[in-house]
Amino acid sequence: MTDQTLGAAHRTLRDEVTAELRRRILSGELAQGERLVEDRLAALLGVSRNPVRESIRVLAAEGFVQVVPRIGATVARLSVEEGEELFDVRMAIEGLAARLAARKRTPGSADRLRRVLDSAKEAVEQGRLDDVADLNTAFHQAVGEAAGNSYLNLMMTPMLQRAQWVFSQTAAARGPHSWSEHLSLYEAIAAGDEDEAQARAVAHVAAARRSFLSAVARTHGRTGEPVDPTREATGADGHPAGERRRGGGRAGRAAPGEPVGHAHEPAP
Repeated sequence: MTDQTLGAAHRTLRDEVTAELRRRILSGELAQGERLVEDRLAALLGVSRNPVRESIRVLAAEGFVQVVPRIGATVARLSVEEGEELFDVRMAIEGLAARLAARKRTPGSADRLRRVLDSAKEAVEQGRLDDVADLNTAFHQAVGEAAGNSYLNLMMTPMLQRAQWVFSQTAAARGPHSWSEHLSLYEAIAAGDEDEAQARAVAHVAAARRSFLSAVARTHGRTGEPVDPTREATGADGHPAGERRRGGGRAGRAAPGEPVGHAHEPAP
């Protein structure tokens, strides 16, 4: 985040605040189960409470935030079941997207995919995990746009936002593999091979599922106090967790309805 507060920028504040809060959730700066206090977030971002309140509603509709009566808003917890359901849907939708992208390929769409891949390779080599996650999503969005189906794109956008949340759990381990799998998918799309493009897209999602489940298995056997959604999360320094960058953090035993872990925690 830049030194300039969002309130100093002449843009639509609700959209800006929503994007920033979503980014912090995806990166793990706002941890699963952490309470979202409007006053504190407003002060942190340099805005009034109204755009924060509106943004929380948007993020709740997207599934990133849970609003509990008499408790307030907390960052939603990513459960194992939700992850599995997401991968089931991704296999169907992204397989179709890849098939259509190969069918409707153009020099322009192929060039865009290639440029995203080149940026992703550089991010992986430099260990820029946040950029790796963003570019992972950008590649899948580019495939969806290359498919040229407006109904498909309506479904892909919210799905890919959730997928980035899952990907961020294993970005360190998945980055190099994801890049090579994307390259293979790109080659099939650029060649116009519909069957191969669909098969490679499904195989890519299956590999991502295995990485996700490995991250879940990694948390088994660990102990740790679960996050209490009725109070703010604080660190050892006593400061609210949302006001500092998390490099890893604790991860409790993954169980239905419980979070898988913090962002940037590599899978085995």
